[in-house]
Amino acid sequence: MPRLRSDFWVSAQIRRLDVEGVPAVLRRRGAAEAGAIFVKVDRLDGTADLYGPAPQALFDAEQSGERRFTAMLTGATPLDVEERLGKEQRFDDDLWIVEIDDRAGRHFLDLAE
Repeated sequence: MPRLRSDFWVSAQIRRLDVEGVPAVLRRRGAAEAGAIFVKVDRLDGTADLYGPAPQALFDAEQSGERRFTAMLTGATPLDVEERLGKEQRFDDDLWIVEIDDRAGRHFLDLAE
């Protein structure tokens, strides 16, 4: 099954967060069809988490076409998260960044196991 386009996925995710009462914004628009998506969760207590695309090897057996994420940084400073995002942007100019502000750290992402 083909993967949902990045622009549709981001739009749906932001809408889902809004419905749940979790503030989120699109901070950076990437390639519409297949740009990598990164999600920053600011916990509003001086810490932040960063989630990025899970490596295909973690879920190759599954053919659902769903996007899966992995925690790249957890409990880091917002500055550390921004530095990592800067590195990712230099590597891939077509990436998307969604930013969430939530004390509980809610993101509603499907995480790879």
